[in-house]
Amino acid sequence: MREKSPHLYGILITAAGVLLLTPDGLLVRLISTDSATIMVWRGVLFSLAIFGFYFARRGLATFGIIRDMGIRGLIAATLFASSTCFFVLALTNTSAANALVIISTAPLFAALLSWLILKESVSLTTWIAIGVCIGGISLIFLGSVGGGSRRGDLYAIICAFMIAGQLTTVRHARNVDMVPSLGIAGTITALLALPFSAPLSVSGPDLMYLSILGLIVLPCAFGLITIGPRYISAPEVSLLMLLESILGPFWVWLVLAEVPRSETIAGGVIVITTLIIHTAIAYRKSRQLSAKG
Repeated sequence: MREKSPHLYGILITAAGVLLLTPDGLLVRLISTDSATIMVWRGVLFSLAIFGFYFARRGLATFGIIRDMGIRGLIAATLFASSTCFFVLALTNTSAANALVIISTAPLFAALLSWLILKESVSLTTWIAIGVCIGGISLIFLGSVGGGSRRGDLYAIICAFMIAGQLTTVRHARNVDMVPSLGIAGTITALLALPFSAPLSVSGPDLMYLSILGLIVLPCAFGLITIGPRYISAPEVSLLMLLESILGPFWVWLVLAEVPRSETIAGGVIVITTLIIHTAIAYRKSRQLSAKG
C-alpha cells in the first residue's frame, strides 16, 4: 500500500477544518447580544470543549502536554485570543462580506512572517496562488465597499494579522501538540471581555447559538486547522482559509437573505478555482516526491 503523503494529509485536514468553520460568521450575526458578551461565552465554551476533550482522552497527562508547549503555546494562545476578539468586533461593526474578505488577507501576512521569522521559503506556486486569490478578494471588496464601517474594516485587518501570527507560531512548533493552546486562548478571550460584558443577560436562542458555536463549530474547526501547520506551511493554511471568505457570506445570504453581489460571485469563482488548482499541483508534487523516496 502506498504511504500517505503528509503534505496532502495536511491540506485535507486543514480544508476540513475551514469548511467546519464557515458558519462562524452566520452564528455571530444571529446572536443579538453585545460583542463583549459574545466573546465571554465564546471563550468559556470553546475552552471547556478543548480541555474537556483532552482530559477525557489523556486525563492528568493533559497538564504535561500544556507544559510541553512552553512559551510558544502562550504566544499562540495570545495571538488566537486577539484574533477572536477582533473577529467578533469586525463582524459587529461592518458587513459579514467586508469582514471575511478583509480577514482573507491573512495569507499575505503569513507568507511574510514565515519568510521573516521561520526563514521558510515560499514556493512560487503559493505566491502566485496568493496573488490571484487576493485579486479575487479585491473584486469582492470593490462590490461591497461602502457596506461597512472603517472601524470594522480596521478590526478585520488586525484580525488577519493575528491569525497569520498564530499559524506561524504553530508552524514553528510543528513537533509539539499545540491544540491545547486554543483552550488557553478561550480563557484569555473570556477574561479580556468579562469587565465589559453581561453574560447572565443572554437569552435562550442566543445561548443555543453560542453553544453550537463554542462547543461544536469552533473546537472541531480550529482543532483541525491547528494540526494543519504540522504538515503544511502557514501560508498554505491561510490560503485554504480563504474558503471562509466565500462560504461564510454564502451562509449569511442563505439564512439572512443578504443577497451576494455579482462581484462576490465572480471573486468566489476565482478563489475556489485557484484553491483547487493549487491543491492539485501540491498533490502531484507530493506524489512525485513519494515516488522518488
